[in-house]
Amino acid sequence: MSVFEVHQGSSPVILGFPHTGTDVPPAIWERLNANGRQLADTDWHIHRLYDGLLPEVTTVRATFHRYVIDANRDPAGTSLYPGQNTTGLVPETDFDNQPIWTEGQGPGEADTAARIADFHAPYHAALAAEIVRVKSIHGIVVLYDCHSIRSHIPFLFDGHLPDFNIGTDNGKTCDPAIEAATFAAASSATGYSSILNGRFKGGWTTRHYGRPSTGVHAIQMELAQSTHLASEAPPFAYDDGKAERLRVHLASILSRIEAIALGLNR
Repeated sequence: MSVFEVHQGSSPVILGFPHTGTDVPPAIWERLNANGRQLADTDWHIHRLYDGLLPEVTTVRATFHRYVIDANRDPAGTSLYPGQNTTGLVPETDFDNQPIWTEGQGPGEADTAARIADFHAPYHAALAAEIVRVKSIHGIVVLYDCHSIRSHIPFLFDGHLPDFNIGTDNGKTCDPAIEAATFAAASSATGYSSILNGRFKGGWTTRHYGRPSTGVHAIQMELAQSTHLASEAPPFAYDDGKAERLRVHLASILSRIEAIALGLNR
């Protein structure tokens, strides 16, 4: 079974999905405790939410769960947010700081290295290959990394998270026009809240690939799960009504990004 799925399109935009996968190999599943087996920190239904919003968009999706290894973390293990609570390359706890592994069954260094080779590296090789392919067509590419998270997680942040959380590592990972258009579209979405480079400034994927001077732009969108789920608790069901209202705004964001990308290459 492949650890990633790729759908190739001709748009200058690529959608990345590092956290929607729920596959866990049996040998790893056996080591998770009851809490870990809930897979609660999945970006539930995000690939469904974005499906069909932008014609000819390329998608790259990890099929493995982030508890196997987190495809949006630095393989060197460097923290994205030094001094702040977060989860690591192979998480030891969930987002509520509760253990996910049976005692004594957490991964060691050799296990982590194997997971990098078997899961993390192949996913990013596929993503990097699509970036090269799309850039060869247009001379420019925008990687839009798709994420979601529960809107209230005291271990990670105070209060309730805004609905649209846009990350560009404080403007470093994409052209200012892409950042501005994304934030403007999110900010004008009636009934939704938004923030730029707040608690989530873009994960390793955004920071690693986003090199505007080379024609490779990257931006992360972290959506509060309250915008498209019936409940931010098991079974984390998709809410069609909420999702359809949100999809209108996501489609607007993606179409604006695509238009800007094509304009930047003229």
